[in-house]
Amino acid sequence: MSATRNSAAHNENSSRIIRVGTRKSQLARTQTGFVTDMLKQCYPNTQLEIIAMTTTGDKILDTALSKIGEKSLFTKELETALEKNEVDLVVHSLKDLPTTLPPGFTIGAICKREIPFDAVVLHPSHADKSLDTLPGRSIVGTSSLRRAAQLRRRFPHLEFKDIRGNLNTRLKKLDEKNDYSAIVLAAAGLRRMGWENRISQILQPEDCMYAVGQGALGVEVRMNDTAVLDMVSALNDTETVLRCIAERSFMKHLEGGCSVPVAVHSAVNENQLYLTGAVYSLDGSDSLKETMQTSISPQTQDEDRGDDDVQHAGVTAKKIPQHSQIAAEKLGIHLANLLLSKGAKEILTVARQLNDAR
Repeated sequence: MSATRNSAAHNENSSRIIRVGTRKSQLARTQTGFVTDMLKQCYPNTQLEIIAMTTTGDKILDTALSKIGEKSLFTKELETALEKNEVDLVVHSLKDLPTTLPPGFTIGAICKREIPFDAVVLHPSHADKSLDTLPGRSIVGTSSLRRAAQLRRRFPHLEFKDIRGNLNTRLKKLDEKNDYSAIVLAAAGLRRMGWENRISQILQPEDCMYAVGQGALGVEVRMNDTAVLDMVSALNDTETVLRCIAERSFMKHLEGGCSVPVAVHSAVNENQLYLTGAVYSLDGSDSLKETMQTSISPQTQDEDRGDDDVQHAGVTAKKIPQHSQIAAEKLGIHLANLLLSKGAKEILTVARQLNDAR
């Protein structure tokens, strides 16, 4: 964004109250606090008001997420408020956002990513163990088909059972009952809450690759609200944006969702963007996994005068070079096509049918 445009966004937004939508959970509010603090640093005179609400995913706690079949479990109510102009932007865990957004909405910013890996939290009685050393048939709680499929494959001596609820609820279920020997959660949430001491083990990609967008915060806005779109673009982290565009593009082209086990791992190294993607059967016995890379080398501004309002995998990332975003999006598509050519669609179709039948 040019200095003039930045100043214009600043002047327009300093005269209005910017209403920020969030879920009511402690983690969601903490994450929203991170975003609003960054906005206040960029625009000290802008007034921000946080509006918290409960979503469908927060209300239905007795059913596995993958069984509800709703792609926008944690976003629908927030997006309705955005559509009705009741809020001006919404902060999400990016992994909760579907790869196709409703018309008129876009992800206007993706903040610098926390570590995207999964973490193991052990029951106090197993504090000195790891997933490898837990007794046979120990029950591990996870609400994710992606985690369960990979961990069944890697740790066949363990059993996996659904666990629902927000972060606090799941930790309480682990601590206060003997139903689970361990639970698996996103490390990012525990770290953002300051609960790193609960992490017994960080799962590396060779054990469990993560969800698309995991560890990143996305800011959803109305596409036609150019003042807010300009304002939130200050929060974009280039490496995170490009990695997440590639991941979301991969998922979108596979037509994956929370009802099928799809996992990714991405990295940027010396202007190369690397993306590993995998699909799994529900029990983890059948899988396909491939890695591809693309160049995201910097170009001069004169070489990159594309329209910065274009969406890539649902993301409108102003200030990030268009050629890099296009390369990241194509990387996701090419990797998805490679897996589809090797039979990914069949694996995912069977996984979806089996999950529906459970």
